[in-house]
Amino acid sequence: MPTRRTPDPTAKTPRNLAPKAKAKPTLKPKPKPKPTPTAAAAAPAKVATATPLQRHLTYRLHQIHKLSDAASAAAYRDQCGLPMGEARCLAAIGAFEPLSVMDLAVGANLNKAQASRAAQALVVQGWVDKQASALDGRGVVLALTPRGRALHRRVMALVAQRNDEIFGCLSDTEQQRLGAMLDRLIEHARAGAADAGRAVKSKK
Repeated sequence: MPTRRTPDPTAKTPRNLAPKAKAKPTLKPKPKPKPTPTAAAAAPAKVATATPLQRHLTYRLHQIHKLSDAASAAAYRDQCGLPMGEARCLAAIGAFEPLSVMDLAVGANLNKAQASRAAQALVVQGWVDKQASALDGRGVVLALTPRGRALHRRVMALVAQRNDEIFGCLSDTEQQRLGAMLDRLIEHARAGAADAGRAVKSKK
């Protein structure tokens, strides 16, 4: 009877007979979609040219204001004996009298404190008369005295002189056009100031 061979447990299994581990599939990242260029990005970039400071209209208006105010202040002092703020208030009172201090501030392009100080100085010097307001018990109205009317004529003559000195380089037609444009700018500025005032009040 044939002898049955018993397998040797210590025998090594050939490498080529060992079971192979299954390789994990490699996942390839999905390509990201390319962004679609917008119209602004597709358009060629424009080179921004900055306006020099001295060419801005606001800069030039302020320059005219400073240059003309220096000469006007000297003229009011020498020819009328008044500081420029008081001379402007005297001119406004003569143009719009009788008026309140608040109206004077608007007419003379000053704030209320400046208008109040200038009006009081004119009252002390006898150029302006101050009376209690019939409409507002706490308010006052301002009007020129007879002496003030004589000085007012001198002030207005100087206003006309300074106007000619500043704008005399322009023809009559150019002055009319400039005047119309200034009227539009003033109206636009007043509307903007009114809007800003309402916005401030709405936040309170």
